Amino acid sequence: MDPILHNGAMFSLAIVFLVVALLLSAFRILREYERGVIFLLGRFYKVKGPGLIIVIPIIQQIVRVDLRTVVMDVPTQDVISRDNVSVKVNAVIYFRVIDAQKAIINVEDYLQATSQLAQTTLRSVLGQHELDEMLANREMLNTDIQSILDTRTDGWGIKVSNVEIKHVDLNETMVRAIARQAEAERTRRAKVIHASGEMEASAKLVEAATKLAQEPNAILLRYLQTLTEIAGEKNSTILFPLPMDLLNGVLNKDKDESSKNSDKQN
Repeated sequence: MDPILHNGAMFSLAIVFLVVALLLSAFRILREYERGVIFLLGRFYKVKGPGLIIVIPIIQQIVRVDLRTVVMDVPTQDVISRDNVSVKVNAVIYFRVIDAQKAIINVEDYLQATSQLAQTTLRSVLGQHELDEMLANREMLNTDIQSILDTRTDGWGIKVSNVEIKHVDLNETMVRAIARQAEAERTRRAKVIHASGEMEASAKLVEAATKLAQEPNAILLRYLQTLTEIAGEKNSTILFPLPMDLLNGVLNKDKDESSKNSDKQN
């Protein structure tokens, strides 16, 4: 009898232990950023959390969902731009789950699905733009990609808050070509600025010549001022042309004085 009683006591103790373990396993604690998707006999029941929740063992199952923002690095993608330039582009996306039910029921793995969708969208959007637009209008491209991803992941209960293109890598040949293009553009600008300066200078010279022509002695004074500036450079010898018409005033003055002297002598 004693072995039978002993076995019965052990069996009862095991049953009690099993019941206590099942009751304890029914209590779950979800953190503030977690939600639990509850399935009752395989069918969706409700979303619970955060805090202390009860999940009935065996007939109910729980799937935890993290609601925090996920920072996902999009692998480097080979993109051919609209002007047939091959570049390597990578990006980073920021998203979070806003509907735990959709994230678990509507898609098998929302992290993997979002990653693959981000890669294909990145190639598709950038392929519609030229290389110059990729380099200069990065904010616009970020907004376009974010809008497309947010629309397509809405059925998965995911909100894409931001997309940032990190790097646009070019091969060495394209880097040299862009450098030559930038150099040619700066040369063109320099020539345009120089021509504009010449045009403005010519207009000022015409205006100055008109004013100098109004007074014959003005050009002589300007000529002498130029000689003074040259002499200030301490050159040993200065050769300069002397137009004879500049001396007409001096020669005429000498002739007048000579004629006056001769008249006095007579």
